[in-house]
Amino acid sequence: MAAKPATPPKLSPAVSFGTAGSGGVLAWVLVHPFNTLAVRMSLAGKGGGGDVSLVQFTRRVVKAEGFGALYKGLSAGVARQIFYSTSRFGLYEMYRDWIQNARGTKDVDFLTRLVAGSTSGGCAALISCPAEVTLVRMSNDAALPVDQRRNYRGIFDAFYRTAQSEGVGTFWRGSTPFCTRCVIVGMFQVATYDQFKQVISKQFNLEKNGALNVALSANVASLLYSFVTMPLETAKNRMAFQKPLADGTLPYRGTIQTIRSVATADGVGSLWNGYLPYYARCAGHTVLMFLFVEELRRQYLARVAPQPSTA
Repeated sequence: MAAKPATPPKLSPAVSFGTAGSGGVLAWVLVHPFNTLAVRMSLAGKGGGGDVSLVQFTRRVVKAEGFGALYKGLSAGVARQIFYSTSRFGLYEMYRDWIQNARGTKDVDFLTRLVAGSTSGGCAALISCPAEVTLVRMSNDAALPVDQRRNYRGIFDAFYRTAQSEGVGTFWRGSTPFCTRCVIVGMFQVATYDQFKQVISKQFNLEKNGALNVALSANVASLLYSFVTMPLETAKNRMAFQKPLADGTLPYRGTIQTIRSVATADGVGSLWNGYLPYYARCAGHTVLMFLFVEELRRQYLARVAPQPSTA
C-alpha cells in the first residue's frame, strides 16, 4: 500500500489571500463574456425581450456590436475579483481555522464550513460592492438606446462619474441582494466545495487537491448555488442599473420588493432570465478559479518546500 502523502505546510495569510485573488482574476478573464451575456439577458427581461436562447442572444449582440462587446466591463470585473475573490476565499480559510480552533475539534465539520462561508461571503460583498455596480453598468451600457448610454471610457471614468453624479452611496445601491447572494454563495459555493472535495476524494480515492477532484467538487457546488442565487442576481442587476422615474423615485427599493415586482410584471420565470450564461459563468469561474488556486499553491510549495525550516 502506498504511503500516505505528507500534509502540506500551512500557508501564510499573504500566500492564502494572494493565490485566492490571483486564481479569481485568471478565471474571470476566461468567463467574463458569460457574465456580460447573463447581465444583459437578465436586464433584457424588463421589456419582455428575454425570451430568446443563449445562442440567439449571443449572435444578436455580436452581430450588432462586435465580439468585443462581450468583454465590455472587463476592467471592472477584474477589479471586482481582486477585492471579492481575495477577501472571500482568503477570509473563508481564516474564519474556518479560527472556528475550528475555538471549538477544539480535530476535523473541520460541515457546520464550521457553512458559518465560515456565509460570514466571509457577506464581508467580501461589502468590500467589493463599488466594483460590482461599476461592472453591471459597464457590461450593459451598450444595450441602452443611444441617447441613454453613459458611454464610459473605462473603470475609473465609470467610478468617478457615478460618484460625482449620483453620490458615493450609489455603489451600495442593490447591496442587500448582492450581500444576501454572496452569503448564500459563500455557503453553497465555497463551503460545499470544501465539503465535497473532502467527501469525493474519500469516496473515489482521489487526491484531495488533484485536478479531477477539484473540478468535480466545484461543478457540484456551482449547480447548487447558481440556481439558488439567480433571483438575487436578477434583483441586484435591476437595482444597480436602474434610473429614477419621472417623479424622482426609484422603481426598485429593496430585495424582496424587486423580486416581487419583476415576478409580477414579467413572470416568475423572468427571475431566471440569463440562467444558462449565469450557470456557465458560475461553473466556469468556480472550476477554473479553484484549479488556478490549487496550481498556484502547488507551484509555490514546490519552490519553498526544498528550503529547510528555521522553526
